[in-house]
Amino acid sequence: MQIVVGTAGHIDHGKTALVKALTGTDTDRLAEEKARGMTIDLGFAYLDQSITIIDVPGHEKFIRNMVAGVSTIHIALLVIAADDGIMPQTKEHLHILKLLGVTQGIIALTKTDLADDNDWIDLVELEIQDLVANSFLKDSPLIRTSVETGEGIDALKKAILSQSKDMETELDRGFFHLTVDRVFSKTGFGS
Repeated sequence: MQIVVGTAGHIDHGKTALVKALTGTDTDRLAEEKARGMTIDLGFAYLDQSITIIDVPGHEKFIRNMVAGVSTIHIALLVIAADDGIMPQTKEHLHILKLLGVTQGIIALTKTDLADDNDWIDLVELEIQDLVANSFLKDSPLIRTSVETGEGIDALKKAILSQSKDMETELDRGFFHLTVDRVFSKTGFGS
């Protein structure tokens, strides 16, 4: 069974860097993404043979791509930068995940190496707990991470693997669901 994990969160909060730290794959593959330093289109990486991670854009202009990416996920990975805290796209992405019926997730508090001190990080964690209090993430693990120091990366991998194993039995009981992202019509083909 293939489990799909999807990132969510504000622009520049470290979603792509976190996916690279977890998988070794840089999901920003387009020249424009490299030049602008931001994800524009969906990126895909593999944690192991049974877990795919979809890296979505965080910029508000690319919300359509974000929705397309998370519409088929099983587990959400909500990414919030410790030095920035909760931002508008953090809230919007969480709202979209709720609307799509996502029920499992993990919160990654990224860039902990850039935060001023532990008191600040503790304050950001309290704000996160308030944000997710009435959502599917209320009992989810919140893991402090830094791609620069490696802090929390192994713990995050373990949390993803643990939730994936729990999901496999749940998914075996459900009905098949196929989301159609786009339809292309070609003259002379089809009806």
